[in-house]
Amino acid sequence: MRVLNYLELADRLDRSGIGTAVDHQRAALSETDIEVETTPWQEGHPAWALGGNIAFNDPMFREFDIAHCNMIGPGSVAVARYAAQADIPLVLHAHVTREDFRDSFRGSNLVAPALGRYLRWFYSQADLVLCPSEYTKDILESYPVDAPIRPMTNGVDIDALAGHEDLREDYRRRYDLDGMVVFAVGNVFERKGLTTFCELAQETEHDFAWFGPYDAGPQASKTVSRWVNDPPENVTFTGWIEDIRGAFGAGDVYLFPTKAENQGIAVLEAMACGKAVVLSDIPVFREYYEDGHDCLICADEAEFREALERLAENPDLRDRLGENAKETAREHSLDRVGRRLVETYEELA
Repeated sequence: MRVLNYLELADRLDRSGIGTAVDHQRAALSETDIEVETTPWQEGHPAWALGGNIAFNDPMFREFDIAHCNMIGPGSVAVARYAAQADIPLVLHAHVTREDFRDSFRGSNLVAPALGRYLRWFYSQADLVLCPSEYTKDILESYPVDAPIRPMTNGVDIDALAGHEDLREDYRRRYDLDGMVVFAVGNVFERKGLTTFCELAQETEHDFAWFGPYDAGPQASKTVSRWVNDPPENVTFTGWIEDIRGAFGAGDVYLFPTKAENQGIAVLEAMACGKAVVLSDIPVFREYYEDGHDCLICADEAEFREALERLAENPDLRDRLGENAKETAREHSLDRVGRRLVETYEELA
């Protein structure tokens, strides 16, 4: 079976959670009998060259038995139209929702309502919508999306994180980190709890580090610009790093006070590395993780502060949470993702 696994604007999303999720899909499928196409276009037919009327008899599309799209732009719309015309089953992967689009960049909250209407129309074209969690499924059903919706973990590439311990001293020295390092990984957004992260740093003496890129241009939100340009003395914003394993090697407690997530791949990566994880009390984390077993879940800033104090005073608690977190991460391994994807494609075919 030949499956199109398409990520529109892949070169711009390679540093994003969506890009990582698609990398996981392709890595998982590489261990199966599925033949994967990563672009729908014959040479010379990029998505942005398409006019309003697609000439379906023109061989601009490659041959595939299933179309699986991971973004929501015009190229993906073109693939959806072609799939309907050619009677090819269409899977749309809902990595984007109105809720997690908010607090991302300047003006995102103004755009979010219109985006919700667009997503309702776009996802409703699918024969099946995949999404990272039951929480996301509930969100999509509330729009409502008129298509079957199935949760499927984004997974975690455990093998790709091997050797993170060997990078610990290098990355701690590079960013002048010492003691119990509280850290986050990923793009710097207010939605991901930036203000809470920085305010907690101001209330403790621990080193805090956020490993990940941030916007510094006019599209950056005022909140991001404020914190990254004038951070607390014990907070380091590293920007993009070449080896994400260095972040998980350097850090000790993964702090993620996010406001909304569809799953949160970096959480699973921190767990796979055996780190103690402190999370905000939102539905998707309650769905996947257990407070006091493989993480600590906090409802407000006071609880976050208390959790960090407990972990600082009790290294044994950090170790226990980390060991249990490793077991949780194994439940999201790529071999399981591959099996689920193959079952899905075979069902649709």
